[in-house]
Amino acid sequence: MTTLPPGKMPALRVTPVPADANLHGDIFGGWIMSQVDIAAGIAAAARARGRVGTVAVNAFQFHQPVFVGDVLSIYADVVRVGRTSITVFVEVYAQRNPENVETVKVTEATLTYVAVGPDRKARVVPPEVPH
Repeated sequence: MTTLPPGKMPALRVTPVPADANLHGDIFGGWIMSQVDIAAGIAAAARARGRVGTVAVNAFQFHQPVFVGDVLSIYADVVRVGRTSITVFVEVYAQRNPENVETVKVTEATLTYVAVGPDRKARVVPPEVPH
């Protein structure tokens, strides 16, 4: 059985509702993609210490369907920082069946963002701040 990553906090937790599903009851892939973009954007903006814009979806894999009522935990980790860009790896886990909780990895993706200044042009990513 899959478990949530130990010691890590999700960037985002969300539960899809019927409006997010197709006629078969599966959640639209595009809805999942938007949640992944939000979670990865949070991580990228924190590292950039400011505004970022999505410039590429480098990879996106759906491993399992997502259903109405699943509790999604979306984890986002910065894996590369360039001069103006930040690449984020995302994993999505679904917890379902509250009576006997089952956890499954449903999606993983890699997205790239660019740090953006007030003029909406690329800016240099500042050095990392030690914790």
